[in-house]
Amino acid sequence: MKLIDLHTHTFFSDGILSPAELVYRCSLNGLKAVALTDHADYSNIEEVIGGAERAGKELTSRYDIEVIAGVELTYIPPADIGRMTDEARKLGAEIVVVHGETTAENVPAGTNISAIRAGCDILAHPGVLEPDQAKEAAERNVFIELTTRAGHRDGNAQVASESIKENCRLIINTDCHGPQDIMNMQKFRGVLEQCGLDENYYGQLLENSEILIERIKNK
Repeated sequence: MKLIDLHTHTFFSDGILSPAELVYRCSLNGLKAVALTDHADYSNIEEVIGGAERAGKELTSRYDIEVIAGVELTYIPPADIGRMTDEARKLGAEIVVVHGETTAENVPAGTNISAIRAGCDILAHPGVLEPDQAKEAAERNVFIELTTRAGHRDGNAQVASESIKENCRLIINTDCHGPQDIMNMQKFRGVLEQCGLDENYYGQLLENSEILIERIKNK
């Protein structure tokens, strides 16, 4: 199986690469698929999703890589996450990521559980995943992210442990913001090692990304 990255950023938010350069660099690294998931809130959600859709249609046909139009809902007040998740999908987002309660930032309390209950596709870098959150994520088939990104990855081991207890689907993404962040096998394996996961999990986590893409296609 080839690598997949379903959480990346371009200059549509705080990344430094254009969608075209990001996708090309991912294709050079041998990725099978990449999702463009720039940060969005009430103010820019239409532009972010629209830009990802246009770029995805053009770039998928140019390079040997599947480009998925998505969005990362960021610092949305928890009471509005459900509504904004629905709006993102109506606007054409194939994948909805929610910026979780990473310990590296002051994210509004209640974001993790609100994102799970909203039925987002991926809860990104949740920081600390509580047992009830993990259980509900498993029930609602929300994927829980382990990240390669500095700062956010400090919570990976706890998140992995709690997710495995509750049979949550784990997924490894980069939260890419620049060329140095592009997914590769070294980064992927580094997350597994950090979480104390053996080689048996390697195929499982790759397969989870495939499962999510298949779910997107079948919507």
